[in-house]
Amino acid sequence: MRLVRELAGLGSREATSKAFAQAADLVQIRLEALGYSVHRQSFTVPAGVSWGVQVPGGRTSNIVAAPADLAPGDPHLVVGAHLDTVPQSPGAEDNASGVAVLVEVARLAREGGTRLPVVFVAFAAEEPRGPTDDEHHFGSQEYVRRSAGAEADARRGMVSLDRVGAPGRVPVCTGGLSPRRVQRELLAAAARVDVPARLCENRTSDHGPFEKAGGTVARIGGNPSPGYHSVRDRPPLVSRRQLERTAGVVWEWLRG
Repeated sequence: MRLVRELAGLGSREATSKAFAQAADLVQIRLEALGYSVHRQSFTVPAGVSWGVQVPGGRTSNIVAAPADLAPGDPHLVVGAHLDTVPQSPGAEDNASGVAVLVEVARLAREGGTRLPVVFVAFAAEEPRGPTDDEHHFGSQEYVRRSAGAEADARRGMVSLDRVGAPGRVPVCTGGLSPRRVQRELLAAAARVDVPARLCENRTSDHGPFEKAGGTVARIGGNPSPGYHSVRDRPPLVSRRQLERTAGVVWEWLRG
Protein backbone atom coordinates (compact mmCIF):
# COMPACT_ATOMS: atom_id res chain seq x y z
CA MET A 1 0.00 0.00 0.00
CA ARG A 2 2.91 2.36 0.56
CA LEU A 3 3.63 2.66 -3.17
CA VAL A 4 -0.08 3.16 -3.90
CA ARG A 5 -0.11 6.07 -1.47
CA GLU A 6 3.11 7.54 -2.86
CA LEU A 7 1.94 7.42 -6.46
CA ALA A 8 -1.55 8.73 -5.72
CA GLY A 9 0.04 11.48 -3.62
CA LEU A 10 1.66 12.87 -6.77
CA GLY A 11 -1.79 13.61 -8.15
CA SER A 12 -2.81 13.06 -11.75
CA ARG A 13 -0.05 11.30 -13.73
CA GLU A 14 -1.04 12.16 -17.29
CA ALA A 15 1.74 10.71 -19.45
CA THR A 16 3.44 13.99 -20.44
CA SER A 17 3.16 15.62 -17.01
CA LYS A 18 5.75 16.43 -14.35
CA ALA A 19 3.92 14.12 -11.95
CA PHE A 20 4.30 11.22 -14.39
CA ALA A 21 8.03 11.90 -14.65
CA GLN A 22 8.27 11.88 -10.86
CA ALA A 23 6.35 8.59 -10.72
CA ALA A 24 8.64 7.07 -13.36
CA ASP A 25 11.69 8.08 -11.33
CA LEU A 26 10.18 6.53 -8.22
CA VAL A 27 9.43 3.21 -9.92
CA GLN A 28 12.81 3.09 -11.64
CA ILE A 29 14.59 3.60 -8.32
CA ARG A 30 12.55 0.79 -6.73
CA LEU A 31 13.32 -1.65 -9.53
CA GLU A 32 17.02 -0.77 -9.68
CA ALA A 33 17.27 -1.29 -5.92
CA LEU A 34 16.01 -4.85 -6.50
CA GLY A 35 18.91 -5.52 -8.84
CA TYR A 36 17.23 -5.22 -12.24
CA SER A 37 18.77 -3.65 -15.31
CA VAL A 38 16.38 -0.75 -15.94
CA HIS A 39 16.09 1.51 -18.96
CA ARG A 40 13.68 4.12 -20.28
CA GLN A 41 11.91 3.55 -23.57
CA SER A 42 11.15 7.13 -24.65
CA PHE A 43 8.62 8.05 -27.32
CA THR A 44 6.23 10.81 -28.36
CA VAL A 45 2.47 10.83 -27.83
CA PRO A 46 0.04 13.14 -29.62
CA ALA A 47 -2.22 15.75 -28.09
CA GLY A 48 -5.78 14.60 -27.67
CA VAL A 49 -8.76 14.20 -25.39
CA SER A 50 -8.45 11.82 -22.46
CA TRP A 51 -11.73 10.95 -20.76
CA GLY A 52 -13.21 14.32 -21.70
CA VAL A 53 -10.15 16.46 -20.89
CA GLN A 54 -7.76 17.99 -23.42
CA VAL A 55 -4.19 16.72 -22.95
CA PRO A 56 -0.97 17.96 -24.59
CA GLY A 57 1.34 16.01 -26.83
CA GLY A 58 4.92 15.42 -25.79
CA ARG A 59 7.55 12.93 -24.68
CA THR A 60 6.99 10.14 -22.21
CA SER A 61 8.62 6.80 -21.45
CA ASN A 62 8.08 3.20 -20.43
CA ILE A 63 10.18 1.86 -17.56
CA VAL A 64 11.59 -1.53 -18.56
CA ALA A 65 13.29 -3.76 -15.96
CA ALA A 66 14.97 -7.03 -16.93
CA PRO A 67 17.43 -9.45 -15.38
CA ALA A 68 20.92 -8.18 -16.18
CA ASP A 69 21.87 -11.41 -17.96
CA LEU A 70 18.79 -11.63 -20.21
CA ALA A 71 19.89 -11.70 -23.86
CA PRO A 72 17.76 -10.94 -26.94
CA GLY A 73 16.12 -14.17 -28.00
CA ASP A 74 16.12 -15.74 -24.52
CA PRO A 75 12.70 -17.21 -23.65
CA HIS A 76 11.00 -14.95 -21.12
CA LEU A 77 7.71 -13.68 -19.69
CA VAL A 78 6.46 -10.07 -19.49
CA VAL A 79 4.47 -8.54 -16.63
CA GLY A 80 3.26 -4.97 -17.14
CA ALA A 81 1.16 -2.28 -15.47
CA HIS A 82 0.43 1.23 -16.68
CA LEU A 83 1.79 4.09 -14.63
CA ASP A 84 -0.22 6.96 -16.13
CA THR A 85 -3.71 8.17 -15.19
CA VAL A 86 -6.51 10.11 -16.79
CA PRO A 87 -5.95 13.83 -16.14
CA GLN A 88 -8.69 14.26 -13.54
CA SER A 89 -7.64 11.38 -11.28
CA PRO A 90 -4.87 10.59 -8.78
CA GLY A 91 -5.23 6.98 -9.91
CA ALA A 92 -4.85 4.94 -6.74
CA GLU A 93 -6.83 1.97 -8.08
CA ASP A 94 -6.27 2.88 -11.75
CA ASN A 95 -3.44 2.10 -11.75
CA ALA A 96 -1.14 2.58 -8.78
CA SER A 97 -2.62 -0.73 -7.62
CA GLY A 98 -1.22 -2.57 -10.64
CA VAL A 99 2.18 -0.88 -10.36
CA ALA A 100 2.41 -1.76 -6.67
CA VAL A 101 1.72 -5.43 -7.42
CA LEU A 102 4.25 -5.35 -10.27
CA VAL A 103 7.00 -4.05 -7.97
CA GLU A 104 6.13 -6.58 -5.26
CA VAL A 105 6.18 -9.48 -7.72
CA ALA A 106 9.49 -8.18 -9.10
CA ARG A 107 10.86 -8.38 -5.55
CA LEU A 108 9.60 -11.95 -5.13
CA ALA A 109 11.09 -12.94 -8.47
CA ARG A 110 14.52 -11.64 -7.47
CA GLU A 111 14.41 -13.43 -4.13
CA GLY A 112 12.77 -16.69 -5.14
CA GLY A 113 13.51 -17.29 -8.81
CA THR A 114 11.05 -18.00 -11.63
CA ARG A 115 10.57 -20.74 -14.22
CA LEU A 116 11.59 -18.27 -16.96
CA PRO A 117 13.24 -14.84 -16.78
CA VAL A 118 10.71 -12.03 -16.38
CA VAL A 119 10.72 -8.53 -17.87
CA PHE A 120 8.70 -6.02 -15.83
CA VAL A 121 7.33 -2.94 -17.61
CA ALA A 122 5.66 0.17 -16.19
CA PHE A 123 3.89 1.43 -19.29
CA ALA A 124 3.28 5.06 -20.17
CA ALA A 125 0.24 6.51 -21.93
CA GLU A 126 -2.13 3.59 -21.56
CA GLU A 127 -5.06 5.94 -21.03
CA PRO A 128 -6.88 7.09 -24.19
CA ARG A 129 -6.03 10.25 -26.08
CA GLY A 130 -8.86 9.80 -28.56
CA PRO A 131 -11.82 7.53 -29.38
CA THR A 132 -10.12 4.83 -31.45
CA ASP A 133 -8.11 1.85 -30.31
CA ASP A 134 -5.01 3.27 -32.03
CA GLU A 135 -5.28 6.30 -29.70
CA HIS A 136 -4.98 4.11 -26.61
CA HIS A 137 -2.18 1.96 -25.12
CA PHE A 138 0.63 4.02 -26.63
CA GLY A 139 3.30 2.63 -24.29
CA SER A 140 2.54 -1.01 -24.98
CA GLN A 141 2.19 -0.30 -28.69
CA GLU A 142 5.71 1.18 -28.59
CA TYR A 143 7.09 -1.77 -26.63
CA VAL A 144 5.60 -4.26 -29.09
CA ARG A 145 7.04 -2.36 -32.07
CA ARG A 146 10.51 -2.28 -30.54
CA SER A 147 10.48 -5.94 -29.53
CA ALA A 148 9.44 -7.38 -32.88
CA GLY A 149 11.44 -10.26 -34.29
CA ALA A 150 13.55 -12.55 -32.12
CA GLU A 151 12.49 -10.92 -28.85
CA ALA A 152 8.81 -11.31 -29.66
CA ASP A 153 9.34 -14.90 -30.75
CA ALA A 154 11.00 -15.59 -27.39
CA ARG A 155 8.13 -14.12 -25.35
CA ARG A 156 6.22 -16.96 -23.75
CA GLY A 157 3.39 -14.93 -22.26
CA MET A 158 2.37 -11.46 -21.16
CA VAL A 159 0.17 -10.36 -18.24
CA SER A 160 -1.17 -6.84 -17.76
CA LEU A 161 -2.04 -5.74 -14.21
CA ASP A 162 -4.71 -3.07 -14.48
CA ARG A 163 -7.06 -1.98 -11.68
CA VAL A 164 -6.27 -4.83 -9.32
CA GLY A 165 -7.23 -3.12 -6.04
CA ALA A 166 -11.04 -3.35 -6.01
CA PRO A 167 -12.35 -6.28 -3.94
CA GLY A 168 -14.05 -9.32 -5.40
CA ARG A 169 -13.14 -12.37 -7.41
CA VAL A 170 -9.89 -11.72 -9.29
CA PRO A 171 -10.74 -11.08 -12.97
CA VAL A 172 -8.54 -12.98 -15.45
CA CYS A 173 -9.29 -11.71 -18.95
CA THR A 174 -8.18 -11.95 -22.55
CA GLY A 175 -9.24 -9.64 -25.34
CA GLY A 176 -10.81 -12.44 -27.32
CA LEU A 177 -7.93 -12.83 -29.81
CA SER A 178 -5.27 -14.52 -27.73
CA PRO A 179 -4.92 -18.25 -27.23
CA ARG A 180 -6.16 -18.92 -23.71
CA ARG A 181 -3.07 -20.72 -22.39
CA VAL A 182 -1.92 -17.86 -20.11
CA GLN A 183 -5.47 -17.33 -18.88
CA ARG A 184 -5.78 -21.04 -18.05
CA GLU A 185 -2.39 -21.01 -16.32
CA LEU A 186 -3.40 -18.02 -14.19
CA LEU A 187 -6.69 -19.64 -13.21
CA ALA A 188 -4.82 -22.79 -12.21
CA ALA A 189 -2.36 -20.68 -10.21
CA ALA A 190 -5.26 -18.95 -8.45
CA ALA A 191 -6.76 -22.31 -7.52
CA ARG A 192 -3.43 -23.51 -6.10
CA VAL A 193 -3.15 -20.48 -3.81
CA ASP A 194 -6.87 -20.57 -2.93
CA VAL A 195 -7.76 -17.22 -4.53
CA PRO A 196 -11.23 -16.97 -6.12
CA ALA A 197 -10.99 -15.87 -9.75
CA ARG A 198 -13.33 -15.38 -12.69
CA LEU A 199 -13.09 -15.48 -16.47
CA CYS A 200 -13.67 -12.29 -18.45
CA GLU A 201 -13.02 -10.64 -21.79
CA ASN A 202 -11.57 -7.12 -21.90
CA ARG A 203 -9.44 -5.41 -24.56
CA THR A 204 -8.85 -2.10 -22.80
CA SER A 205 -5.40 -2.55 -21.30
CA ASP A 206 -1.80 -3.06 -22.28
CA HIS A 207 -2.27 -6.72 -23.15
CA GLY A 208 -4.14 -5.52 -26.25
CA PRO A 209 -1.18 -4.62 -28.48
CA PHE A 210 0.62 -7.83 -27.54
CA GLU A 211 -2.51 -9.80 -28.37
CA LYS A 212 -2.92 -8.06 -31.74
CA ALA A 213 0.69 -8.93 -32.54
CA GLY A 214 -0.06 -12.61 -31.98
CA GLY A 215 1.07 -12.95 -28.38
CA THR A 216 -0.46 -15.15 -25.71
CA VAL A 217 -1.70 -12.77 -23.03
CA ALA A 218 -4.05 -12.08 -20.16
CA ARG A 219 -5.21 -9.12 -18.14
CA ILE A 220 -5.72 -9.33 -14.39
CA GLY A 221 -8.05 -6.76 -12.86
CA GLY A 222 -11.09 -4.66 -13.60
CA ASN A 223 -13.57 -5.08 -10.75
CA PRO A 224 -15.95 -2.11 -10.38
CA SER A 225 -14.63 0.78 -8.29
CA PRO A 226 -16.60 3.88 -7.26
CA GLY A 227 -13.60 6.10 -8.00
CA TYR A 228 -13.07 4.96 -11.58
CA HIS A 229 -11.52 7.75 -13.70
CA SER A 230 -12.41 10.42 -11.16
CA VAL A 231 -10.94 12.57 -8.41
CA ARG A 232 -12.33 10.00 -5.92
CA ASP A 233 -9.79 7.34 -6.97
CA ARG A 234 -7.72 7.56 -3.79
CA PRO A 235 -5.95 5.00 -1.57
CA PRO A 236 -8.91 4.23 0.76
CA LEU A 237 -10.64 2.60 -2.22
CA VAL A 238 -7.79 0.12 -2.66
CA SER A 239 -8.00 -3.18 -0.79
CA ARG A 240 -4.69 -4.34 0.64
CA ARG A 241 -6.08 -7.87 0.72
CA GLN A 242 -6.92 -7.73 -3.00
CA LEU A 243 -3.39 -6.56 -3.80
CA GLU A 244 -1.98 -9.47 -1.80
CA ARG A 245 -4.24 -11.97 -3.53
CA THR A 246 -3.35 -10.65 -6.98
CA ALA A 247 0.37 -10.71 -6.21
CA GLY A 248 -0.01 -14.27 -4.96
CA VAL A 249 -1.63 -15.41 -8.19
CA VAL A 250 0.98 -13.76 -10.42
CA TRP A 251 3.85 -15.06 -8.31
CA GLU A 252 2.45 -18.60 -8.43
CA TRP A 253 2.13 -18.31 -12.23
CA LEU A 254 5.74 -17.12 -12.58
CA ARG A 255 6.99 -19.98 -10.43
CA GLY A 256 4.99 -22.48 -12.46
